[in-house]
Amino acid sequence: MNTDNVLILGIGNLLWADEGFGVRCVELLNQRYRFADTVSLLDGGTQGIYLVQHVQQADILVVFDAIDYGLEPGTLKVVRDDEVPKFMGAKQMSLHQTGFQEVLAMAEFTGAYPRELILIGVQPQMLEDFGGSLTEPVRAQLDRSLEIALEYLAERDIRPLETITAPTPGTEEPLSPQQLALERYESGRPDEAEAFRHGDIRFVNMTRGEED
Repeated sequence: MNTDNVLILGIGNLLWADEGFGVRCVELLNQRYRFADTVSLLDGGTQGIYLVQHVQQADILVVFDAIDYGLEPGTLKVVRDDEVPKFMGAKQMSLHQTGFQEVLAMAEFTGAYPRELILIGVQPQMLEDFGGSLTEPVRAQLDRSLEIALEYLAERDIRPLETITAPTPGTEEPLSPQQLALERYESGRPDEAEAFRHGDIRFVNMTRGEED
């Protein structure tokens, strides 16, 4: 039995459509599987540098994220070890990617860097949809992304202790506020006539007032 400390990390912003891919991946893992105490699942959101302490404690790090590779929407790309920081910064979509590059750099500088690292990334289709959820091409890759992570861990003799065959969302130990759970988040989404999809409407109104 492998006793390495494993961190399975989802990063991104749930409020901006496909940016939430990484967080949705760890959310599903948390619903479907139970792991040994040596395996931690973390909704990293956009915490950036605050993730350093978690990365420092990991022997094996699995990261899910949406990254603009310039490919077809929904395309999965798996990157390992020394190549991960390069891909995180190749074409940044948002500040959280810059932040995570810094996390890896700081962990390496302190000498507490994961021995093995895998990034499971998806090409987003839509980002400029404030309050939106995953688009269909990206959503369709959730299950395959989890399979890749589980296969990677199994190669290292790390497997779930239990598989929840009929998971009931909301019954697991939550990784993030329950208001942001996928089903609840989507069911509460206003229609297009009621919701502004391109940013914080308070800021937009304020800016328009300055222009008038």
